[in-house]
Amino acid sequence: MMLEVKDLHVTVGGKKILKGLTLSMKAGEVHAIMGPNGSGKSTLSYVLAGREGYEVAGGSVTYDGHNLLPMKPEERAAKGVFLAMQYPVEIPGVTTLTFLKTALNAQRRARGESELDAMNVLKFVRQRATALQINEEMLKRALNVGFSGGEKKRLEILQMSLFEPRLAILDETDSGLDIDALKLVAEGVNTLRSPQRGMLVITHYQRLLNYIVPDRVHVLAEGRIVREGGKELALELEEKGYSEVLKVPA
Repeated sequence: MMLEVKDLHVTVGGKKILKGLTLSMKAGEVHAIMGPNGSGKSTLSYVLAGREGYEVAGGSVTYDGHNLLPMKPEERAAKGVFLAMQYPVEIPGVTTLTFLKTALNAQRRARGESELDAMNVLKFVRQRATALQINEEMLKRALNVGFSGGEKKRLEILQMSLFEPRLAILDETDSGLDIDALKLVAEGVNTLRSPQRGMLVITHYQRLLNYIVPDRVHVLAEGRIVREGGKELALELEEKGYSEVLKVPA
């Protein structure tokens, strides 16, 4: 297994959020995590990425045979863990291209690869950016400052394309997107599907899964996985709603 989460318990600010979450995923698979608001979906993504403030009170997370939990966020990134956040961070004063160059070369150093100079970075970024309709003007602007929701999400998918992670976690990537932006982001994600890469797609709504079709769907409620199935489970949730399917308040 690429990723194995066993009986994971997590507290945030003293409050229990995850209460025995268990799931596993093989390389090459796309798994969807669905659930009502407050069920712990984003908490799971932050714990996998190593965000501070999320205390693991029990359980284990194994990634490619290694214990993920003691690793610092930058170690996880170097080993190929990537998180596309629901609300991407704005960094005034740092251009998007400068950020991409710094992050890309940090990744390459950590992997024992040679760094790219400014011209080669620009060439590499341009090549990947075109498909996501990211132009030079966007690359010159401060990172995410003044960007629309769709622009921010496209930029995160560009980062994923450049960094080529082994485990990609997409947290509510569809949040705030109109249908055209959603399709564009989904196309970008689908081009990155690979037998060597696993993707965890976290979403509240089924519509994203019309475009990024999962191999497996896990339904999270009250801090644990309560149902699992194929892509048809997402359609059932859309039709009946969480309260009917899970018998918990949505």
